[in-house]
Order: sequence, then C-alpha cells, then structure tokens
Amino acid sequence: MQVILMEKVGNLGGLGDLVKVKDGYARNFLIPNGKAKRATPMALKEFETRRAELELAAAEKLAAAQAYAEKFEGVVVRIERKAGVDGRLFGSVSNFDVADGLRALGFEVEKSDVRMTAGPLKMIGETELEVSLHSDVLAKITVSVVAEQFKI
Repeated sequence: MQVILMEKVGNLGGLGDLVKVKDGYARNFLIPNGKAKRATPMALKEFETRRAELELAAAEKLAAAQAYAEKFEGVVVRIERKAGVDGRLFGSVSNFDVADGLRALGFEVEKSDVRMTAGPLKMIGETELEVSLHSDVLAKITVSVVAEQFKI
C-alpha cells in the first residue's frame, strides 16, 4: 500500500514522502496514529495545500522535544531490586521499570521511548540509556540499579 507520511517516521521517511509499506503496517499503525494517509490523488492534493502548515507544526514539535531533552540532563533513575551476593539480579530491569522511575521523577515518557539496546539490565550498577523524545531527539539518562536492603 502506498501512503503519504504526515510526519517523520524512523527507518521509513520524512514528512511528505510517498512510500510503499505493507498493508497491515499502514492499517494498524501508521494511519490510526496519524503518521500517514493513503496515497490517493485527493489526499496528495490536500497534502500539497497544507504542506507549509504541516512543516511548521513538525518544526514546533522538534523544538519542544529539544527543550524537553535539556531537562533530562543529569537525571539519575534509582531502581531497587533483589540481588544475589555476586550482583546479579533476581529478574531484570526493563524499559517499563525505567519509564516508571522517570514518571516518579515527574517526566512523562512511554515505555517504548526508553531505548535499551543491550536488552534488560541484569546486574547491579549504573548504565547510560537513551530516551527517544522525538524521531530526531534522544536524551541520555543514567539508571542506577541497587540491591534492595533487607528489613528486619
């Protein structure tokens, strides 16, 4: 299915690009989330008339994401988990846990925004992670995983 991208989509294209994607991807993700429209002659004409307006909105989103990324500078998310004496965790720390920790600090992020390229954290220690605030903006945070203290 051919679609017109209404915003930049990672690994696919930028605003206004005419791309061919699988039907399911277009119907289930791109179109419902407002990231694309079907490439019909009428939709192409409508897009060209609104192009300047859409580019301005995209630039505003980018500027807002860059300003929000500055607030993430120096943020340390502290997560307590049960661990063995060798420092290995019983379980792991996933992007859901990191997003939950960021929400507790007052940041609004989704779990899908937290990038864990090496997979879930399974050891005690500090790790640098990235949070995707926009397709072009990544904020760096530090996640500190510590052993849970036993209460007697």
